[in-house]
Amino acid sequence: MTLLVLGLVLWAGAHFFKRAAPSVREPMGDKGKGIVALALAVSVVLMVIGYRSAEVNDVLWIAPSFAYHANNLIVLIAIFLMSPAPRKGKLFNNLRHPMLLGFALWAVAHIWVNGDVPSVILFGGLLAWALAEIVVINKAEGPWEPTERGTIAKDGMFFVASIVLMGVIGFIHGLVGPSPFGG
Repeated sequence: MTLLVLGLVLWAGAHFFKRAAPSVREPMGDKGKGIVALALAVSVVLMVIGYRSAEVNDVLWIAPSFAYHANNLIVLIAIFLMSPAPRKGKLFNNLRHPMLLGFALWAVAHIWVNGDVPSVILFGGLLAWALAEIVVINKAEGPWEPTERGTIAKDGMFFVASIVLMGVIGFIHGLVGPSPFGG
């Protein structure tokens, strides 16, 4: 559990570094991007190892059977929000932070179907980070205007791509853990 929490803290710290310590980050220039990327990669490794090795002694809830299907639908919407569709399409053009909202939806879906303590810590921590990131960015950047609206055809193209990507992600998920598609 220690590695899991350490990974979460490193993930959040690396993402907030630019805004929390601009006087340290700015002089680093492009080298700073590499350091942040390395910190994020290490944080993901720590979260995966910590999550997979955490003992599941306490289950806070057991999701109803329909939750797994709803989880997949929510994750599909999250993947769509994390695609270029909100910037290049028409449907979600007015969202300021579609990637972070998609990430938050992904986290909520995973909390819902995984009621054990390590899952709540991992996905709850990532949800808290995504929501805090939205607040921090809004404060730092002030007012925002949406980009030029795209077309529904672009939304459709990215939705089809999101379905394909969901299939690939689900296949890999099934290789390293439980299959999100059942069976």
